[in-house]
Amino acid sequence: MSYLYNLIFFEPLLNGLVLLVNYLPFHDLGFATILLTIIVRLIIFPFTHKATVTQVRMKKLEPELKEIKEKHKGDQQAQAKKTMELYKQHGINPLSGILTLFIQIPVIFALYKVFLGGVNFDPNHLYSFVSIPEAVNVKFLGLIDMTQKGYVLPFLAAVTQFFQMKLAIPPIKKEKLGDSFKDNLARSMNLQMRYVMPIFIFFIGLRFFSGIALYWTTMNVFAIVHEATVRRKAEKLYGGTTNKNNLNAS
Repeated sequence: MSYLYNLIFFEPLLNGLVLLVNYLPFHDLGFATILLTIIVRLIIFPFTHKATVTQVRMKKLEPELKEIKEKHKGDQQAQAKKTMELYKQHGINPLSGILTLFIQIPVIFALYKVFLGGVNFDPNHLYSFVSIPEAVNVKFLGLIDMTQKGYVLPFLAAVTQFFQMKLAIPPIKKEKLGDSFKDNLARSMNLQMRYVMPIFIFFIGLRFFSGIALYWTTMNVFAIVHEATVRRKAEKLYGGTTNKNNLNAS
């Protein structure tokens, strides 16, 4: 398992980072991390794009979902059945976002392992065409040591996480939900995802190296731009429709 993990996640990230450090001006580890993050994000873009489009389409189905809830009030089984039928009708997989999360988790741990070694890159994990950098600038923007823990980048990671969650999970209006346990739980989960998650990211960032926080910040900025673009195109071109081909094309 360790061999496969190194082969699939750790070594590609390590070699990608080393290559970028080698070829970037001033051999800046911070800018190399940003570029590596963008490359990773582009690789998993098909999954993240599908998850984002799914969220937009599910949002547009809220009136129909509310109608199902009112029509089958008190019958949870019927509600679930009709909801899944509606999702199937519009080609929506409500679990598509989970795959994106599962992809990112091993990447984060692999990056932690990369930065754990500091600038002492293990040649045993480098490809034959990748050479160890003669010099590495670990001071991002000349200020932040990427191989040490800090406060600035974890704070930026938390702030960008807040705006990313705010865009991805807009607040639930009270009139859209009742006062049942399930409705109150939905409101509670909504608040936790939008406010607790950024705080969690901040404290996690304090425990890891600054490189991890920079990776997370860059991922968030990319996600904010991507989601805003998808939503704007969906509203501008297709209005309130839920045509799956239209939204997927955006």
